[in-house]
Amino acid sequence: MTEFPRHDDLLAALAQRNRLRCLSGASGLDFASNDYLGLTGAGLLAEAAQDALARGVPLGSGGSRLLRGNHAEHRALEDEAAAFFGAEAALYLGSGFQANQALFSTLPMQGDLVLHDCLIHASVHEGMRLGRATCASFAHNDAADAARVIADWRAGGATGRVWIAVESVYSMDGDLAPLADLAGLAAREDAVLVVDEAHATGVFGAQGRGLAAGLTCPLVTVHTGGKALGAAGALVCADRVLIETLVNRARSFIYTTAPPPFSAAILRGAIRMLRDGPALTDDARARMAHAHRAARACGIDANSQIIPLIIGDECRARDTARALQDQGFDVRAILPPSVARGTARLRISITGNVGAGDITALFDTLATLNRVAA
Repeated sequence: MTEFPRHDDLLAALAQRNRLRCLSGASGLDFASNDYLGLTGAGLLAEAAQDALARGVPLGSGGSRLLRGNHAEHRALEDEAAAFFGAEAALYLGSGFQANQALFSTLPMQGDLVLHDCLIHASVHEGMRLGRATCASFAHNDAADAARVIADWRAGGATGRVWIAVESVYSMDGDLAPLADLAGLAAREDAVLVVDEAHATGVFGAQGRGLAAGLTCPLVTVHTGGKALGAAGALVCADRVLIETLVNRARSFIYTTAPPPFSAAILRGAIRMLRDGPALTDDARARMAHAHRAARACGIDANSQIIPLIIGDECRARDTARALQDQGFDVRAILPPSVARGTARLRISITGNVGAGDITALFDTLATLNRVAA
């Protein structure tokens, strides 16, 4: 007899609906990860790691940043990241999820409005849940609808500040936010545009700085280290007063052990690689362009290195992913609640661990599977 019958029932219900998650290892060609530059498994960051070891950089921090865990490597990373991403200051946190949780639970204040794209990441929802601001959504990538929501909120007598939250590249749809339109809206409304650059950093923008680089409105950006940059952690880049507010008030920053200084040194090495040469970003864009041509030949729209194939039926999405895996392509099915009901899909990620021939072979195989299914 289990001691946790309600949990047993929950897992059984998920299994009945084919939604039970399990952990599986990497196998086959990498069309599933977020390693867009191919840095995680290659030796390109080894020099930064070896240099950090030679300098005696600690592998762990031993405490929170506000106690003894604040290391020179943290500060060096933050200074170089702020300069690279064009911000007054930066703050290094343990993950993108933690960064968004800290940001949205702390910076928008009571009486403010957090206005978020309806497809914003779960980490932003978690931050909003813990915060004190009013929260509302607008239609996906629709700046006009965002303006309408703000106008309605103001018409009700609200006088606080608006924080507009978007992803520059959406993690499950692969489409790009209309940042120029949203920046114009933010400037007109004296709002803050908060851009999660998780899937743009390293791939889009000059030297891989992301799609928000150069915007002139009040701006906060989040750059994760564990995706294209091949390292770990995340950086919030913003005006110095906002960074200092996070240091003083963000519970998920204050009450946690600091990221390892060794990780900060490796992430700093990745940023320097972007800064010092265009090869990594250029190669990623060339792979992406090749994938777009191959995808469109199969009737699949593509806007970024994330290419979704919407299937709808959950069982068919699982079966198609399994068929591709059997052919040596690591492609995963994404099911509700990670995506909306009725939009189960394959999420094809163009990583730095595959070449043009691999990409062509994937889409040729997918076309064959589709013909068989038809």
